[in-house]
Amino acid sequence: MSRITFEEGVELFKNADLFDLQKRAVEVRNEKNPSSEVTYVIDTNPNYTNACDADCLFCAFYRKPGDPEVYVKTLDEVRQFMVDARSHNATTVLLQGGLHPDLPLSYYTDIISMCKEEFPEIVPHFFSAPEIQNVAEVCDMTDRQVLEEFYKAGQRSLPGGGAEVLTQRVRNRISPKKQKVAKWLEIHEISHEVGMRSTATMMYGHREEPEDIVEHLEAIRQIQDRTGGFTAFVPWSYKKDNTLLGKKVTRETGPEDYYRILAFSRLYLDNFDHIQASWFSEGKDVGIKSLSYGADDFGGTLFEENVHAETGHINKTSVEGVKQMIQKAGFTPVQRDTFYNRVEALSV
Repeated sequence: MSRITFEEGVELFKNADLFDLQKRAVEVRNEKNPSSEVTYVIDTNPNYTNACDADCLFCAFYRKPGDPEVYVKTLDEVRQFMVDARSHNATTVLLQGGLHPDLPLSYYTDIISMCKEEFPEIVPHFFSAPEIQNVAEVCDMTDRQVLEEFYKAGQRSLPGGGAEVLTQRVRNRISPKKQKVAKWLEIHEISHEVGMRSTATMMYGHREEPEDIVEHLEAIRQIQDRTGGFTAFVPWSYKKDNTLLGKKVTRETGPEDYYRILAFSRLYLDNFDHIQASWFSEGKDVGIKSLSYGADDFGGTLFEENVHAETGHINKTSVEGVKQMIQKAGFTPVQRDTFYNRVEALSV
């Protein structure tokens, strides 16, 4: 199949019948991953600080520096996160936080080094692109220097958070003070160059139009052409409760919007090996059904999660629960690690 151009992509995304998109996406999924297996990872997503001065309109998690509810976790407190993750047999910890105005480089590198030395079986999947830029600005360093220092400390994987929708038009409407689109893309490309892998994400369902969705996918597809460093694409819908933006966004995205984005991304991102569906962000029933729209991965267990929780969106499960959902969708669950290496298979 020839590569879908941007113009063709806009037309396809806007006007294609969902059933036709689904059929084509499943065909591509089966070509790339010719088995009945769907992968998942045992992980957790704690936070080291909620201090942030980006004032994103979509975020209910952050507190402005100086707020009495601001916290910064100590090294020992982060160590306890890792102890808890180990007790759940987690292989990945996704540690993120707000954009703190004065934490030194050593705060971050000490955390990475401790995790690598004391918890070698757990991959530190730490610090999104906006956090990398923030560390560089606070410490008077370049983004590359920060990433190189994190690499030396033992980090090999960068989460895709902070992408939202990667067009500046949308960015200006939902997070005008936050990292520019070009910088998010640049930091991920640099992370690949220094030896890390990363995920590409999208938070849709607020101020974007179809053209913005396709522009987002085009941008990450171009980086993947150059580096091959993205492991997966991970979309999720915006949760508006308790957010300033939620007062302005009146439309509600539904399951069909999610299915369309999954199926379309499987077709458009022809150089991505994996598309991740989510029981967590979209609900268990939608998550189960979404595996029939071209996705081959079901995300993680997320034993701890605070950002969505601040909007009132709380969804919990267990490892067995994840396996059962995958089975209910008609697939065989297979545990993976952060880099999509197989950990174990479940015989059914």
